[in-house]
Amino acid sequence: MIKVSGNALNKVDRNDPRYIALAAIHERLAAKDSTIWGLAAQAEASIRLNWIDLPESSRELLPALDALYAKHRDKKSVILCGMGGSSLGPEVIAASFGKKLFVLDSTDPDYVAHALNCDLSTALVVVSSKSGSTIETASQRALFQDAFTKAGLNPHNHIVIVTDPGSALDKASRADGFSVINADPNVGGRFSVLSAFGLVPSALIGVDVSVLLDNASETKSSFIKDSSAVVDIAYLLSYVAGQYLSFTDAASTMPGMSDWVEQLVAESTGKNQVGRLPIVIEKSGNSANVFSIAYAGSADLVVESDLASQFIIWEWVTALIGAALEVDPFNQPNVTEAKEQTSALLREWNGALPTFTPTHKDSSIEIFGDGDSALNALALFSKSIPAGGYVAIMAYLDRKDDSKIVEIRDLLSEKLGCPVTFGWGPRFLHSTGQFHKGGQHNGAFLQITGAPAKDIEIPGQNFGFKTLIAAQALGDGKALASRKYPLLRLNLTNRSAGIDQLLDAIKKI
Repeated sequence: MIKVSGNALNKVDRNDPRYIALAAIHERLAAKDSTIWGLAAQAEASIRLNWIDLPESSRELLPALDALYAKHRDKKSVILCGMGGSSLGPEVIAASFGKKLFVLDSTDPDYVAHALNCDLSTALVVVSSKSGSTIETASQRALFQDAFTKAGLNPHNHIVIVTDPGSALDKASRADGFSVINADPNVGGRFSVLSAFGLVPSALIGVDVSVLLDNASETKSSFIKDSSAVVDIAYLLSYVAGQYLSFTDAASTMPGMSDWVEQLVAESTGKNQVGRLPIVIEKSGNSANVFSIAYAGSADLVVESDLASQFIIWEWVTALIGAALEVDPFNQPNVTEAKEQTSALLREWNGALPTFTPTHKDSSIEIFGDGDSALNALALFSKSIPAGGYVAIMAYLDRKDDSKIVEIRDLLSEKLGCPVTFGWGPRFLHSTGQFHKGGQHNGAFLQITGAPAKDIEIPGQNFGFKTLIAAQALGDGKALASRKYPLLRLNLTNRSAGIDQLLDAIKKI
């Protein structure tokens, strides 16, 4: 079920023609009307609306999931290779149920090394990709298949594939004899948490996914009968909140929920120079005075429900916001830019990572941009933020050992007095990366890269993960620079020392 509270509800005007229009769109959404988002979006929407049925249709997967769990009940560690919606959903499910799941959604060699640091004989790898062509997931799959083989293990006993039927990955995996679970192809990645992409890894770590489906189905039925809760939320976020929305998991029992909502809302709405940009914060109130949302406790808007219900609620609300903003919530037209730039650099480098000369060097930090010190570079960068704009921190680092870098978000927000987002690279490219290029053009971008401890080869490629993540960072940087956005890259030659130096510099701005 769903409970909505908060002072913002006082601003809901159910007599507003815009509210009445949203309520009518809600009815059309329940009927899976693909014309809701306009003629240009209809073709895409017509093959992307089956997420509405997932709380019921995914029950068909339950026998296969039971069999898969029984087959691999001897596995002690489950590693999920996936990006965006394929990984963020299972990650919050695992955390919420207190289950162990290693989510490999990075190409940073230091982080990849953590995934390999396990007993391969008792490891199970889930490779999740709609098409199989995602470079991160394809590289990770090649890495583990090679690792199992070199360890004298049969990869077929340790790898499960989740993909769309008929995809290149589906055909190749079946031909090679791997276990494959197909997802509904008429569901987009960021709406796929209640499909095979979310349920397979969740079932394999011991979560009773039938309960998730039951809860989501019950809540969907309730708000279809009484639309006030979801339409109230959509109205507030479309017409009251403005560009920025702060989300916090504090006081809830769903760690990581805000990260999942971030990719859903940002990638779905950030187009045509409009959109809603979630700012994920640690605690309520620390959000540069933007509209605040929580799942428990206090905020401008509090949406209380169980985990699976939150999934279907926010998917529904996001679809309604797309209609209000007149954007197609199911496409991602700007995501390919960074991919194309990455591919171009990999071809140009031909397997050999070039040496890059910084503008200046300050102890453990190389500066690629204006400024002769880290402090000076950050001070100059802060002056480049557009009026009413935001800062996006993009950290191409190890989100386990380099986690201290997350402190930069609150520090910068406090110092600059503007909304600040934080994203781990390259995973943010599959979420807020779309908003950066397609949403409101008022962002300033801080890239943080770092020298890895060592490289890890990618079987079948002439480059390793060190080269791949560098190409992804610089490729996205090129896509941002082409728009003349403020952009500063700081490269940490020593990650630990560089992070401490950077945090100290920010405190002195």
